[in-house]
Amino acid sequence: MIKGGCNCGAIHYEIDADLPGIFVCHCSICRRSTGSSGIAVVVFPKDRFRWIRGEEFVTSWKKPGADWEKWFCGTCGSPVPGENDPKTMFAPAGCLTEGAEALKVIHHVWVGSKAPWDEIGDSGRQHPEGFRS
Repeated sequence: MIKGGCNCGAIHYEIDADLPGIFVCHCSICRRSTGSSGIAVVVFPKDRFRWIRGEEFVTSWKKPGADWEKWFCGTCGSPVPGENDPKTMFAPAGCLTEGAEALKVIHHVWVGSKAPWDEIGDSGRQHPEGFRS
């Protein structure tokens, strides 16, 4: 069981899935959203996710004119899990608090638009655009 939550403690959740690893998105939207080189997330089936508490604190923002949305705690601003598509969700890897210690980065996506100062230093596969399984 993998557990996660926000900075202020209002939101807690569990993921009951075997996760293959961490995906890091380097696109310009994710960079601006986090203020860093991108966002590291884990991806899993929706039916393997459960809010423990605080779902009512989840807020979202959808980028106008784009198919991109960000979910975060309305109290502290920490990123929280969101939807990828009808079957999968993602959770920010940096907000996982238990059970994810052995995970490694396995894919870097949208490397073609990464910041010029961003140097990728791990063995995750690099994809110029999005990940295709």
